[in-house]
Amino acid sequence: MTVNSKFVRISSLLLIIMLAFSLTACGSAPSQTGSAQAQTTAADASQDKTSAAEKDGNSASDKSKTLVVFFSATGTTKGVAGKIASAANADTYEIIAAQPYTEADLDWHDSSSRTTKEQNDKSVRPEIGSEKASLEGYSTIFIGYPIWWGEEPRIMDTFVESYDFSGKTVIPFCTSGGSGIGSSGTNLAANAGSGNWLEGERLSSDSDIEGWVKGLNVLK
Repeated sequence: MTVNSKFVRISSLLLIIMLAFSLTACGSAPSQTGSAQAQTTAADASQDKTSAAEKDGNSASDKSKTLVVFFSATGTTKGVAGKIASAANADTYEIIAAQPYTEADLDWHDSSSRTTKEQNDKSVRPEIGSEKASLEGYSTIFIGYPIWWGEEPRIMDTFVESYDFSGKTVIPFCTSGGSGIGSSGTNLAANAGSGNWLEGERLSSDSDIEGWVKGLNVLK
């Protein structure tokens, strides 16, 4: 074999190796681009999810103009509030006490229990621990609570005194083992000092809640 023949074979071999390397490099590029695009898409999705998260304490639907506010120490009022929210297609806001009420606190037989002392002192204003609610955009607000010692829990007074209900229709509702709503609705209206307060109603899990809500003729 001549020198020229060897040179041609070596040159051809080098050309084949370079061509194979070039094809391999080109084939790997789309995989890197696809990975970058996937990371970007995931980041965008995470950002969208974060921006859509609630920031005002309301469990929310931006389209709703009705809000159900409730305080529930044992879960009974919460159950009724959920049914009202479903019937009214409403958002909800739960008033949570900064210092939760224990079973001993709720003992109405005990003259020294926390709730007995609170209900005997109309000036008491228990602190609310849940995030501040946003009432902006709501035209109708249901406000629910249990009846304690014939009246609204003092934490409800804390709530209504903390907000402006001007231009809003407010409907109180209560739950109770036997007592009616009594003067609790008018007490709250007086303490709020604003809003168009309607007559309230005592409700239970067996009540025709949907019929009651629709019968109010306040939903738009």
